[in-house]
Amino acid sequence: MDKLAFTGTIISIQPRIRLARSFDEASHTYLGYAIKLDGELDGEKTVFSIGIGKAAHAKHQFKVNDTISGECVPVPDLDMEPVEYYKVSKLKVISTGEQGSSSSPWELVPPELEVYRERGHRRLAARTYDTKCSSCMWGCRMPVEIIVDNWNPRGKKKHRFETFCYGPLNCQLYKAGPNRKVEGRNGMVYVEEDWVDQMAVEHRGEDE
Repeated sequence: MDKLAFTGTIISIQPRIRLARSFDEASHTYLGYAIKLDGELDGEKTVFSIGIGKAAHAKHQFKVNDTISGECVPVPDLDMEPVEYYKVSKLKVISTGEQGSSSSPWELVPPELEVYRERGHRRLAARTYDTKCSSCMWGCRMPVEIIVDNWNPRGKKKHRFETFCYGPLNCQLYKAGPNRKVEGRNGMVYVEEDWVDQMAVEHRGEDE
């Protein structure tokens, strides 16, 4: 597949994480970083998203307002990625932009993926994410693969997207939204109660 050339200014950079659910069990795959750009892709002006690996981010230390260029290919399965394009090559920083917001929503250089894993996340209302948190380095929109029958992991699967917050517990923008429900075998439904989020972040202080 021919690669598509792009140039754009970063309007969001967040962790690129995939979530797998099997009834009351969940596991994460840390893919890298998801970058949303306002620029030009294959000769057309547009807003689009690319996925990069942790090594590329470690090298360039991207943040909101930086202008970058490179080449990419379309993601073959949009249910399994939070971005539209990946396999980025010839990545260059054209210019370093002004520092973005240093408070909620935080638009600084995102930390290493290990920091996100250590911090843990809380569910985040989709509308709050879309309207207030889409540029925040602590926000995350994850593709979710649900194994409906945990006795048959190769069987029926469903896909959706869920939004999460890794940010400080006292963030004024934060809203949890409704509890998440996960379909299981024989029509059973698991409801992920609030204590799951509380346990995931109980090691952090209110301003962490």
